[in-house]
Amino acid sequence: MKIDLTKTPKSRGYYFPAEWEKHEATWLSWPHREASWPGKINDIFAPYVRFIKTIAEGEKVRINVQDEKMKSFALEHLSRAKIHTRNIEFYYHRTDDAWCRDHGPAFLINPGAKKKKAIVDWGFNAWGEKHESFFLDNTIPEKISEELGLPLFRPEIIMEGGAVDFNGKGTVITSRSCLLNPNRNKGLNEKEIEFFLKEYYGVRQIFWVEDGIVGDDTDGHIDDMVRFVNENTVLAAVEENKEDENYFILQENLKLLEKMFFLDGTPLNIVKLPMPDPVYYNGERLPASYANFYICNSAVVVPTYSCRKDREAMEIIRKCFPDRKIVGIDSTDIIWGLGSFHCLSQQEPLVL
Repeated sequence: MKIDLTKTPKSRGYYFPAEWEKHEATWLSWPHREASWPGKINDIFAPYVRFIKTIAEGEKVRINVQDEKMKSFALEHLSRAKIHTRNIEFYYHRTDDAWCRDHGPAFLINPGAKKKKAIVDWGFNAWGEKHESFFLDNTIPEKISEELGLPLFRPEIIMEGGAVDFNGKGTVITSRSCLLNPNRNKGLNEKEIEFFLKEYYGVRQIFWVEDGIVGDDTDGHIDDMVRFVNENTVLAAVEENKEDENYFILQENLKLLEKMFFLDGTPLNIVKLPMPDPVYYNGERLPASYANFYICNSAVVVPTYSCRKDREAMEIIRKCFPDRKIVGIDSTDIIWGLGSFHCLSQQEPLVL
């Protein structure tokens, strides 16, 4: 695949900012796919609208909906929760599912450019074609770029937002089990994937861990395991129970993190974050993790699981974000869809 290096985001000064930097808005896609929450979709709307309410306290919430009927349905739930709609905007963009982190636009910034924001339109294939329908989801970045009048870059490879996490200073962290999986970009090796990460996210350094947690059908998204909380610190999920299926996976990743150094030679600072007690539904182990938190302007929204470890996890996260309130929202029903609040959202940065 030939890439014109004079036309990549990196060559034009664009980069992906850290999630804790100021947002103009958060993008969501209203949940509607019954198959994602079989037998439970009606139960997810209460925590979902609480999530919206928390975000809307500090920024706009831009929601993709299928049509006027879905917008009315959403407004009914927002009204029932007494959520003021002054910061809520709806866009008629049809989607296959609700996981906006993965199908939504990857916003880049260049404060010195004429167009200070741009969008990367990565390909989306429903996590390695695990679902038949993903055409609509794959159109969302282009539609939003047209709606907002932003430049659009197309790398023409598969990439999901939940697979990568950024410190905003040139480093991205990801997992080999996901990005090197042949069900995404068969034939591309680690060096070639790194090339795309550098050219289209504007980063200089890639940190790799190995595998993902049990129950994660994305093949190992990093946002269930390791998250940057400032430019040199990550929260790393750890499992203390040696009998748990996640123990070895997360210990191996922790060993890798402990050997990581930034380009200036300083070591990666690691704060351990416990895993919740295992969550099952219909006998299936779900990918419950406190690491799937979302950083918005006014708060950090943390998924909780009616678990004895909820308070401990929230306190650890609180110490990492002293300037934001920490809001725990029960994700026991939402996680049946195999994702939580970070998976459902995608930030649009504010550039003045």
